[in-house]
Amino acid sequence: MSKVIFKNVRKSFGETDVIKGFDFTIEDGEFIAFLGPSGCGKTTCLRMVAGLEKNTSGEIYIGDRKVSAPEEGLFVAPEKRNIGMVFQSYAVWPHMNVFDNVAYPLKVAKVSKDEITKRVEKVLETVELKGLEKRMPNQLSGGQQQRVALARGLVAEPDVLLLDEPLSNLDAKLREKMRKDIRRIQKEMGITVIYVTHDQVEAMEMSDRMVILNRGVVEQSGKPKEVKQSPRTAFVQDFLS
Repeated sequence: MSKVIFKNVRKSFGETDVIKGFDFTIEDGEFIAFLGPSGCGKTTCLRMVAGLEKNTSGEIYIGDRKVSAPEEGLFVAPEKRNIGMVFQSYAVWPHMNVFDNVAYPLKVAKVSKDEITKRVEKVLETVELKGLEKRMPNQLSGGQQQRVALARGLVAEPDVLLLDEPLSNLDAKLREKMRKDIRRIQKEMGITVIYVTHDQVEAMEMSDRMVILNRGVVEQSGKPKEVKQSPRTAFVQDFLS
C-alpha cells in the first residue's frame, strides 16, 4: 500500500481546465471516494494517478516516488506504477476463462507458473470465485464478471487500487453486496483505494473520506457523515440532498 499525493495538480484539455490546482493526500491504506456529477473531473484525477492522462502541471506521488511532474519532464509509464484498475465495463476478455483473465497481468510480468497459480487461487478465494476457474465470461453473471475484473486488479498486489464506477452496470441488490465485499477486501488487504462514483450512497457507505468535485475544483472533503451533516457550500448541500 502507498500514499497518493497531488501537489497543485492542473489538467487542461485545449483551453479548458478540467482540474484546477488540486492539492490532496490519500494516506496508506485509506479508502477515498471521488464524488461528483458527470464532467466534474473525478475520472480525470483517477486517470492521472494511473498514468493514462498526463497532468498539465503540478506533481503526483505514489508512495515516496514522484510519478509525474511535467515541469521537470518527469513521467513514469502506467505499467511501472504498480497500480490495479477496475472499470465500469468489466473489461473481461471473452476468449479467456476466469483463471487466465485473472492471471494475465502476472503472465505479462513473467511471474513463474507456480507463483501465478498460487496468487490466482488466493485472490479468487478472496473475491468468492473459487471453483469457477474454468468458466468462460459468457457463463458468468454480471456480478461474477465484475469480481473477475476485481481479482485481476488485485492479483499483482498493487500499491494502489483504482476503481472507476465499478458497480454502475449492476442491479441494486448486486451493488449492495459488492459494496460490502469491496470494502471487506480492502480492509483485509490493507490496500489504498481511490473510488470514483456519482453515487453518494456508495461514497457514504464505503469511504473513509470523500472528495466532492465540481468543475475541477474540490468543493469539500472529509469523513462522509461530517460532509453530509455540515456542507460548506450550496453546491455540496444540493448535491447531497
